[in-house]
Amino acid sequence: MRILIGAVAVAVLAGCVSTADLEQNKPSITASTAKDPKRYALCVFPKWQASRTDASMAETEDGYRLWVAGNNMADELLDIRKTASGSSVTLRQRMAWSAMPGRSGIEAAVRSCL
Repeated sequence: MRILIGAVAVAVLAGCVSTADLEQNKPSITASTAKDPKRYALCVFPKWQASRTDASMAETEDGYRLWVAGNNMADELLDIRKTASGSSVTLRQRMAWSAMPGRSGIEAAVRSCL
């Protein structure tokens, strides 16, 4: 019985994808904008929430970070960093090729707010 419980725990943990794991993925979108990080984040975040209710946002040392996570897995990660001319924007996705629910709205928001 203990072996079964241990095997289930390992399988559950193996399926988890954190935002730190997503940072290793190749960016789906890399862009820059003349908007400062706060203005850009406040443009994108409501659109993300409309596409996926599990969207979250946090202020970082040099900008903002937005992510979508559900079922112990981070699906989308957007880093917005302050630059001399505005902001740099980097979107990383768990499976960029997949048609996850809300995926088109997430990508459209990143592009439309530039």
